[in-house]
Amino acid sequence: MDELVMLICFVSRQIADMGIQKPILLGAAMAAVVCTTIIALVLSLANHQTLDQPYSTQYGIVFDAGSTHTALFLYQWLGNKENNTGIVSQKQSCDVDGDGISSYIENPPAAGESLKKCLDVAKAVIPEGKRKATPVYLGATAGMRLLRLQNQSLADNILVEVTKTIQSYPFDFRGARILSGMEEGAYGWITINYLLERFIKHTFEGLWIHPKAGKILGALDLGGASTQISFTPKDPVRDPDSSLNLQLYGYKYELYTHSYLCYGKDQALKKLQAYLHKNTGTTVSHPCYHRGYKVNVTLAELYNSPCVVKPNNFNPTTIVTFSGTGNSALCLSLMENIVNLTDCALSPDCGFDGTYQPPVNGEFFAFSAYFYTFDFLGLAPKAPLTRVLSTIETHCNKNWTTITSENPGIKAKYLKDYCASSHYIMTILLKGYKFNNTWDQISFEKQVADTDVGWTLGYMLNLTNMIPSEQSRAVTGVLYSQWAAQTFFIVFALFLSLLIIGILFIRDPKH
Repeated sequence: MDELVMLICFVSRQIADMGIQKPILLGAAMAAVVCTTIIALVLSLANHQTLDQPYSTQYGIVFDAGSTHTALFLYQWLGNKENNTGIVSQKQSCDVDGDGISSYIENPPAAGESLKKCLDVAKAVIPEGKRKATPVYLGATAGMRLLRLQNQSLADNILVEVTKTIQSYPFDFRGARILSGMEEGAYGWITINYLLERFIKHTFEGLWIHPKAGKILGALDLGGASTQISFTPKDPVRDPDSSLNLQLYGYKYELYTHSYLCYGKDQALKKLQAYLHKNTGTTVSHPCYHRGYKVNVTLAELYNSPCVVKPNNFNPTTIVTFSGTGNSALCLSLMENIVNLTDCALSPDCGFDGTYQPPVNGEFFAFSAYFYTFDFLGLAPKAPLTRVLSTIETHCNKNWTTITSENPGIKAKYLKDYCASSHYIMTILLKGYKFNNTWDQISFEKQVADTDVGWTLGYMLNLTNMIPSEQSRAVTGVLYSQWAAQTFFIVFALFLSLLIIGILFIRDPKH
């Protein structure tokens, strides 16, 4: 401060010696201050730049509690959203040991225990700081829907036990519930079209756009206890109970979807066994089993599902022996006895089992048991219809010894059913859904873009509409060189102001 006073005094004496008049001095100094201030102001306002800091990764977990097994899927997405829907990708998957949770009717706590291995896997993958904010959902499908029909309290007890287990982990548990068939079908449809970028697409410029020429695909799902078909028809859906209106990424879709409970692969083959038993007796020739294959089943096992009606004089301990005859043509013809293809009030707009269905439209993805069956036969992802039919016939007509020797790594409980399941698939696709003239529009797939095809990703996508996005993380500022120049002119303007005030008071302190 002393140095500044000395500088002001020196300048004042020099000005006095030069005889410069005070008004001229004051005007010149004020002009300099104004110019310097304007420069500083321009620098402070001009050329501001905005930098978007990276959004943090968020996680979500969905359990697919199916009729035959349970799987965990771990998804991730960035904290921002595109038109209120998160951009989600699959991070990890884990198969739960054992059968589906509906099989734990005699020991419900074991259903919860079975989930721990996969919960531990997810816990290890998710960073510790993100676990408490990670939502976890469990969706049970047709297996639990059937159990609920049989015994509501047992189904509730199993859901209570899986809830206890998941709540013991450091996640944000959002609930365990039984999905409706319509939800299961719709979420599978969402998954497929999302993965194939039919809803939204990422451009080279880093932008998310709605593809103008993108065609929406249909979904065909075949589980153990139910099967679903979902697609966008050309004309409005005539049955409101089969129509679902969705909004994704800012666009609306009218979806036809229907779930056929008791028409999943396992339940359909059980219905076939029951049909053969009722029409034969305790020793049954089974045309869909290979020659040389035999299996003994108690009536308690055969009629343990609400999908089959128990016969008169039912004795649960009675043993039925099924012997394979390997008759492909007869196997195919028998499928029409378990798939009702005639009763439909809205004919010709019909699927099967008396269900309304508009004509199929566009391309379709067939997954789950559709894929596994066709993949085993070497027919995935696509094959001409003539090749499909001949391959199935050749496979069904082989004897059991040949089949087991050709497929040593496949368990007998799976191997025995490929003939029956392939004929069942062809029956519902060709005669039920009526893909006769559009067979080449079906693609049998397991994964797309390293992500499993199924309902869980669609479920997660739908639920991200309820998960708040992060607040904007944009930071506004200027370049360092601009900041340095701005600071210099502000300080210089202040210095000139102090210099003027000092000169005026030192020269004429009375004024």
